[in-house]
Amino acid sequence: MRLSQLKPGQKAIIKDFDNQEIHLKLMEMGCLPGESITVEQRAPLGDPVSVSIAGYTLSLRLNEADHIIVNTID
Repeated sequence: MRLSQLKPGQKAIIKDFDNQEIHLKLMEMGCLPGESITVEQRAPLGDPVSVSIAGYTLSLRLNEADHIIVNTID
């Protein structure tokens, strides 16, 4: 599943990235494989999405979130 598919309040663990060009940028922002991530909210039109990761809040565009592969936490 991709991070862009999660709804507000859902939690997941980052598994991998599918785009090597954006991979480094996302890792510099704290999106590391194995890190827990929670979707906090979405903008009214759905883009961007606000996520909580590593103790801080991060806003990601949907095209960035679409490159993050996650496993949801039940």
